[in-house]
Amino acid sequence: MLISRKELSVHFLFTVIFCVVIEAAITHKHGHNQGERLVDGSFKPRDSDHNGADGEHLTEFDHEAMLGSVKEAEEFHQLSPEESKRRLKILVSSKIDTNKDGFVDKHELRAHILRSFKSLSEEESNDRFDEVDENTDEAVTWAEYLKEMYDMDSEDEPGVKVSVLDDRVESENRQLIADDKVMFETADLNKDGHLNREEFVLFISPEEHPIMLPIILNQTLRDKDTDNDGIISFQEFLGDSARDHDKAWLIAEKERFDSEYDKDGDGLLNGNEILSWIVPSNDDVAIDEVNHLFAAADGDQDDRLSYNEILDNHDLFVGSEATDYGDHLQNIDKFKDEL
Repeated sequence: MLISRKELSVHFLFTVIFCVVIEAAITHKHGHNQGERLVDGSFKPRDSDHNGADGEHLTEFDHEAMLGSVKEAEEFHQLSPEESKRRLKILVSSKIDTNKDGFVDKHELRAHILRSFKSLSEEESNDRFDEVDENTDEAVTWAEYLKEMYDMDSEDEPGVKVSVLDDRVESENRQLIADDKVMFETADLNKDGHLNREEFVLFISPEEHPIMLPIILNQTLRDKDTDNDGIISFQEFLGDSARDHDKAWLIAEKERFDSEYDKDGDGLLNGNEILSWIVPSNDDVAIDEVNHLFAAADGDQDDRLSYNEILDNHDLFVGSEATDYGDHLQNIDKFKDEL
């Protein structure tokens, strides 16, 4: 049976769209596994969602950085302002004001936020652990992870082929699985063939644990070091993305390369410099967050926060029902304006 040119075009377009959807699904699912990666291969910093797409400041990050728990931050949003302040005061006095002088200085707040980041990683890891640990034996095997993450019983199992265009997707998926297996085996510290909850944190957030950094470095060199000399040039730093941007972008990227990553100024990135590019610094994020909170709450600008300054800004630090109520009012006003 002859197929018209129009029918052939429609069939081809459907095939392309189908492949794109499959690739997006694979990429999205893998991104939910370990720390998410950006286009250039670097891990997303913890404060990447501090601002919305339109530049709007999102307070959820502040609340999670203070409480060290997404679940607890959501619980605070349901509290009355009075109860929110009561609990916040207990948190400040018992966990943040470590020298018990009645004030929180920048060093104390920074240390607390870094502990919160660690708690957030553990909370996320525990949630994922419960999803993957199919037989609930408090141990995640490679087979359990492969089944839950990729819906495969073995890494040798062939993927679903929808067209010749899916060859690239299949190859990339195989590489993701191979990389995951190396990470899995490295995180298995006692080499018993499965991950307990403590080891699973290393696997889910490898960028936050020094023992995993050599694996990240090796995988980065494999993907970026095209001439296999063990270092990254500016051209390798740019990769294929250089073809899609103008001269102004190239100049800005060169400035970023020179000022942020090439610490010794030799025009190349070595091991530690590569990691400073690929792995974001939680310490830098914590310092930025401290400065943000102090700028908003340190009314007398004495470089320390009194309990009253913190409690008077409880909606900034932890939120409450009143904060959500204010958001609802803003949404109502916006809706009225649109009408």
